Amino acid sequence: MGVDWKAVASETEHRPWPAPERAWVMTMSWVDLLFAHWRVDAEKLQAHLPPGLELDTYEGEAWIAVVPFRMEHVGPRGASDLPWVSRFAELNVRTYVRRDDKPGVWFLSLDAANPVAVRAARLGFHLPYYDADMRCEWVDDWIEYACRRSDSRLGPGALVGRYRPEGEPYRATPGSLEHWLTERYCLYAAAGERLWRGEIQHAQWPLQPARAEIETCTVADANGIELSTAPALLHFARSIDVVAWMPDALGSPNRAPKG
Repeated sequence: MGVDWKAVASETEHRPWPAPERAWVMTMSWVDLLFAHWRVDAEKLQAHLPPGLELDTYEGEAWIAVVPFRMEHVGPRGASDLPWVSRFAELNVRTYVRRDDKPGVWFLSLDAANPVAVRAARLGFHLPYYDADMRCEWVDDWIEYACRRSDSRLGPGALVGRYRPEGEPYRATPGSLEHWLTERYCLYAAAGERLWRGEIQHAQWPLQPARAEIETCTVADANGIELSTAPALLHFARSIDVVAWMPDALGSPNRAPKG
């Protein structure tokens, strides 16, 4: 049975602000996802933000996340299962920002194993996607994951290890750190002299406690941020369905970050 995308778009009671009234244009499902979070010095993260965005912190602490997962059902509205395009592995390096009192996500990098998706996301959503060689598969109750960036537009980076859920799914409590980290319904991007906000919609995250054994984590090295192989927080999500709107232009920052 296919995903009821209209139902995904209509389940908005948990959103912190109303969803856009215009039609959404894209679908995707995020599958076998790990949220690995580290505390990071705020000044290091602020250096990667364009004018017009404020670094968001929780009780004074700044956070960065490495998020490995698989993408499924990726495509424009009504065409979410195109051969060679709609399924691929992805890895995001992200931090947390806000603008106009709308908390969102800022991506330092997004690695993907699909060249078509990389170029489409750069063009249509102004996101810093990069080509990578990737593997994501279940082996003996673990997800074995490997990402090695192969794109010359950003320095090398890799994530190699395995992870799995441990415990029953639950919904994060509003006001908690895990709710603050995961319940975000927009992303921000910069292109040239312009800042953009892209709205997304999905159900509240079905989080699970997680365990990870990380051998290599250098995916943020090219951004001047070294991460240990022992994240401070780990959460798993089996699957979540998402719809997205085309991004809105917000202003004219004086510069855009590298990437």
